Amino acid sequence: MEYRILGSSGFSVPVLSFGTGTFGGDHVFFGKWGNTDVEQAKRLIGICLDAGVNLFDTADVYSRGQSEEILGKAIEGQRDKLLISTKTTFPMGDNPNDIGSSRHHIIRSCEASLRRLNTDYIDIYTMHGFDALTAVEETLRALDTLVQSGKVRYIACSNFSGWHLMKSLAISEKYGWARYMAHQAHYSLLRREYEWELMPLALDQNVSTLVWGPLSQGRLSGKFRREQPMPEGTRVAQGAAEGPAIPDDWFYGVIDVLDAISAETGKSVAQVSLNWLLQRPTVASVIIGARTEKQLLDNLGAAGWALSAEQVARLDAVTETDTIYPYWHQRNFAKRNPLPTKLYNK
Repeated sequence: MEYRILGSSGFSVPVLSFGTGTFGGDHVFFGKWGNTDVEQAKRLIGICLDAGVNLFDTADVYSRGQSEEILGKAIEGQRDKLLISTKTTFPMGDNPNDIGSSRHHIIRSCEASLRRLNTDYIDIYTMHGFDALTAVEETLRALDTLVQSGKVRYIACSNFSGWHLMKSLAISEKYGWARYMAHQAHYSLLRREYEWELMPLALDQNVSTLVWGPLSQGRLSGKFRREQPMPEGTRVAQGAAEGPAIPDDWFYGVIDVLDAISAETGKSVAQVSLNWLLQRPTVASVIIGARTEKQLLDNLGAAGWALSAEQVARLDAVTETDTIYPYWHQRNFAKRNPLPTKLYNK
C-alpha cells in the first residue's frame, strides 16, 4: 500500500482509507448506508489491515455515535496498529449547544468521541462543516487546545468553501495555532467541482485532500447500466444520494468510457474510478466504504497500479462539465490561470 504525507506535516496516510459510515445503521438516514455490526466490522477491519489500509474514518453524527462505538469495540487491542479520523459539527442532540464549532461543542464532542472510540487520542479530528455563526478564531483556538493537550494529533476540515479554508489557514498562521492539514471533500468522476477553487487553494497552501463519495454513492460501482432498472439496495435507489441530480445521457456516456477502460485494464469499473482519483493533484487518501467483504476487496484493488496518461485524458474529457462564474472566465485566461491538473502534470 502506498502512503502519502498529509499536508505540511510529517504524518503519512495510506492512499486508500476505510469509511465506517455503514457501521451501526439504527437511524432513518444512515440506515440506508448500511448496518454493519461489531463482528462484521472486525472482519472488514482485518481485511483492511492485511492490505495495508490502516486509516479508519468515522464521525460522531454517523448513526448518532453508533459508528464510533462499533469501531471502538472492533479495534479493541489493536489501537497501536491503526489511525482514526473522526468528525464533529452537525447536531448530536436537541440542546441549542449540541451543534456547531463553538469551543463548548468542540470540547464536549471530542471527549464524547474519545469515550465511544475507547481511545485517549484521535489522529485526525475534522470539522464536518463550516459554522458561520461561530468566530473562526474560537474554533481554531479550541482545536489548538485539543492538539496541545495530546487528545488530537492533527486537524482537518470538511465541506468548506475556498474562503472558509483560506481564512482559517490565515488565522492559524497569525496566532501560531494548529492548522488544517487536510480537507475532506466530495470528489469523483461525476463531481469535479472540487477542481475549480478548492484544488488550486490546496496546492497553493499544501493542504491534502481526503476524498469522500469517490464512487458517487454507488453510481460508479459498475452496477448501473443503460436502460436497465436501478440496482436495488443502492443509496441512489433509496433516495440517500447527495448532490444535485445527474443527467442520464451524460452519466451513461461516462459509464461507456469506464466500461471500455475496464476492459483494457482488466480492472473493475469501481477500481478504474478510484484509480483516476489517485492520479489527481492534492489527493492523499480516498475513503472507500463497503457493506460486504466482496465490495471491500474489489475497492482495495484500486491501488498498486496506474491508469495510463491516455486513459486519464479520456476520463477527463468525458466528465468535463460547464463551470460557473468566475471559473469559466478564468479559463479564458489559461496562460496565467492554468487548470490545476494541467499545471500539476506538466
